[in-house]
Amino acid sequence: MKYAKLGSSDLQVSEVCLGSMTWGQQNNQADADAQLDYSIEQGINFIDTAEMYSVPPKAETQGSTERIIGTWLAANPERRKDIVLATKIAGPGVPWVRNAGPITRATINEAVDNSLQRLQTDYIDLYQLHWPNRLSPHFSKHWPGVVDPTLVDADKERDGLLDILRGLDDVVKAGKVRHCGLSDDTPWGIMQYLALAKEHDLPRMVSIQNEFSLLHIKDHPYLIEACVFEDVAYLPWSPLAGGALSGKYANGAKPEGARWTMQQRNSIFRDTAFSHDAIAAYQTVAEKHGMTVTQMSLAWVYQFAGVTSTIIGATSMEQLKEDIGAYSMTLSEDVIKDIDAVIRRYPVPF
Repeated sequence: MKYAKLGSSDLQVSEVCLGSMTWGQQNNQADADAQLDYSIEQGINFIDTAEMYSVPPKAETQGSTERIIGTWLAANPERRKDIVLATKIAGPGVPWVRNAGPITRATINEAVDNSLQRLQTDYIDLYQLHWPNRLSPHFSKHWPGVVDPTLVDADKERDGLLDILRGLDDVVKAGKVRHCGLSDDTPWGIMQYLALAKEHDLPRMVSIQNEFSLLHIKDHPYLIEACVFEDVAYLPWSPLAGGALSGKYANGAKPEGARWTMQQRNSIFRDTAFSHDAIAAYQTVAEKHGMTVTQMSLAWVYQFAGVTSTIIGATSMEQLKEDIGAYSMTLSEDVIKDIDAVIRRYPVPF
């Protein structure tokens, strides 16, 4: 396992990050313990969670993933210093999280304290904004007519970003948070936060995690360029497109307990005819080159220029071992050429 600097921070993170959003719903404490132990044995030191998890989100399981990680940390206190622990504050829109309210200076202080209690630790290495207060073009909102930036008061939005940065400054100065990052944001969001932080001597955003996979490449090249040039770590989430690139939903299959079989907060927006056609095409490429479509899809993201660390997730040890195993694979020029041909046929399948 190789390690990379997390943007402009002083943290070194494994190039594979263990995601945890299924813990507390699809996975229990014992499952999570096994995943954590195995991942650390493989050299992974980067763990990502969120106050909203588990997923699909619901009031009765909110915070359960952090509590599961906290239970593991309490049983393994000697490992805390070797782990880069990341969590996230939910943005507006979730009724049972602060009455669906926006991220503000006040809510950051409240949310951090609650996360620390659930995680049973006294500091968070990377604290991220799960999504912006403004409507952003994520979760299938990138299609024309969905997000209208002309309706946003940019000056008012900047005032809100500054208020958020001051809240982050509070928790950093209190020693509760080491570094801060973004999630599900845009090049404009990155650049505004960086400019405001510099102008007002406030915490600098060191990372951003956005959805990125063979089925969802919209961050390339524009957002990834901003990350590389501004020393902001790029952390892809859902590199298998919510499990779709495992091929398990082929021919309309809906396996019991799988993501697409469960109710989703943002709907099952990846389930389109173009997605299924693209997955079938990638399956053909993978079989041609003697690998699974899961391995090929993950290796493509792991090796993509500008990626710092890829957030994976699994509901079984078998899946986890395959996901981590794909990190050691190298895709040949012939494989890349065949993948590129499919991308050109299906550049925006959902």
